[in-house]
Amino acid sequence: MAKKKATGGLDEGAKIRVKDGIMSPDFPDVSFAGWTGSVVEVSGKPPAQKFIVEWDAGTIAKMPADYVSRCEAQMLFHAMACLSSGDFDVA
Repeated sequence: MAKKKATGGLDEGAKIRVKDGIMSPDFPDVSFAGWTGSVVEVSGKPPAQKFIVEWDAGTIAKMPADYVSRCEAQMLFHAMACLSSGDFDVA
């Protein structure tokens, strides 16, 4: 099965690394800097595209326990996040 290509050329499945200074959209006190994962879905059109990212096992293992607890308390899935194109680089 072929991967879908996002508008703007980023393939679903692309590996990404979050840029320095990027904070969680849900918890502004939690830094996502250096977190890595894969794009699983792209929505919207440039320049307002959103990228659903699934964090990789290494990132999940290093997540602060407080972040995981806060996600669970608000019924958010800690293993994924929604980011903008300027939030990350292709790894």
